[in-house]
Amino acid sequence: MLDEGRSADVVQIRAHGERRTLAVKIAQDASGHVLTFDDITQQLSDQRRAAWADVARRIAHEIKNPLTPIQLAAERLQRRYAEEITSDRSTFTRLTGTIVRQVGDLRRIVDEFSSFARMPKPIFRPESIADIARHCLFLQEVAHPNIRFEFRSHTENLHIVCDRRQMTQALTNIVKNAVEAVEARIQRDGEVHEPGQIVMSLDQDAGIEDGAARALVLTLTDNGIGLPAERERIIEPYMTTRAKGTGLGLAIVQKIIEEHGGIIGFHDATGGGTVVRIVLDPEYLARLDEGVEPEPAIGALTAHGA
Repeated sequence: MLDEGRSADVVQIRAHGERRTLAVKIAQDASGHVLTFDDITQQLSDQRRAAWADVARRIAHEIKNPLTPIQLAAERLQRRYAEEITSDRSTFTRLTGTIVRQVGDLRRIVDEFSSFARMPKPIFRPESIADIARHCLFLQEVAHPNIRFEFRSHTENLHIVCDRRQMTQALTNIVKNAVEAVEARIQRDGEVHEPGQIVMSLDQDAGIEDGAARALVLTLTDNGIGLPAERERIIEPYMTTRAKGTGLGLAIVQKIIEEHGGIIGFHDATGGGTVVRIVLDPEYLARLDEGVEPEPAIGALTAHGA
């Protein structure tokens, strides 16, 4: 920039495995050049998320309207004409069934768009975080008996203020992602090499800021296929590595955790796999239940480390 005489630019650097975007400005005085660096990574991410939310809102509106008449028409065809078709009844039944199923898939995608674009305002109440976490893990454990699930908690009796439905949605999403990562690794390497395993733990760490507060830390560790190369973008909307994924799951999780004043981080697990770490401030959430608008906890939690 100095060689080319530019006074301002936006540059990208990689620090500790994470890509950061910096706005660089150069000023000159009698003593020489003064360079300032402003980290605008989060600002750009917020701008992209707002833009994608608008896109999701428009898509949901445009797609949702024709879905109901298509589904009703296909179901009416099945009821009215299935018995009258004599030339190729099986093909007729298969094709109308395909229409109904595909409409269901489209409706699921539209629901994800709507959830991302218009996340309802959280309803904060005291809830047992251990019960929420254990329930999310149990649902996947029943559906995937080939994976070993483990739950560890040192905060069994801890109640925190949260929106139970939204927190359940967030934890279910990250457990589901872990299951898919483990299954992808088993499909690639075989289960004999290393059986699938997912461990969820709840703990409290002292010292969010001055040692007076205790952060609630939820950690999910899997021995799956691991994080993608563009790991810093996995919480961005429509960023997905799966063929049928919408890329909205982790974006919704991020939004829910931020609404609860927390942070979420993704790291490589020792020996392969992924560690997801969610940090919440119970004291901050308690003040929300009292109707107080506290200062955001994210800055303090970031210092604590996600």
